[in-house]
Amino acid sequence: MIEFNNVTKVYKNEFTAVKNINLKIEKGEFLFIVGKSGAGKSTLIKLLLREINPTEGIITYNNQNITKIRKRNIAEYRRNIGFIFQDYRLLPKLTVYENVAFAMEMICCNAKNIRREVPLVLSMVGLSDKAKYYPDELSGGEQQRVAIARAVINKPETIIADEPTGNLDQETSKEIMKILTEINKRGTAVIMATHDREIINQYQKRVIELKQGVIIRDMKTGGYSNDNKKA
Repeated sequence: MIEFNNVTKVYKNEFTAVKNINLKIEKGEFLFIVGKSGAGKSTLIKLLLREINPTEGIITYNNQNITKIRKRNIAEYRRNIGFIFQDYRLLPKLTVYENVAFAMEMICCNAKNIRREVPLVLSMVGLSDKAKYYPDELSGGEQQRVAIARAVINKPETIIADEPTGNLDQETSKEIMKILTEINKRGTAVIMATHDREIINQYQKRVIELKQGVIIRDMKTGGYSNDNKKA
């Protein structure tokens, strides 16, 4: 579904963020991306979201060369992708229900569909009883679950999660991972950047490790072994 072919990104200050990346991500796959700060994880995500273009190489999504997408068509392309931020990025003046509904409104869904789909997704993430709450009335874990609901409401093919458990305690992180795993079981690809070795080892999914912009390890299964010093 997603393929990076000899992708390099050099920023204007001549810093090479990623170099000669070759990577294939299959439909419905669950993939962890690991690496120290500055390894290139964020650049990889920005390239996939088409926030930036590579300096060299080609990125394809469902056989479409996304580096050639015109600016006016980028929003349409991104409908295929749901994004989950570490810091949630909920709209503070909207309720839980309204935050999730807003994602549907942005793609011009009709009111009937919104009324049907939002309660279903809130139920999936365990927030049916919080629909009328505002973000500042929720715990961090609850806010992240709203963010997940917002990311999946339009049924994207792919979810990208950037450190979704980074601000959460261990127990809450397990709840978030349970939801992401269930989403993946339903056929949605999940690409998750993380530093949490415990989560990586527990879930035994494919792991891509970046170092100084280069893929140094691609482990199909088996988690992130204790021989590796830091994720």
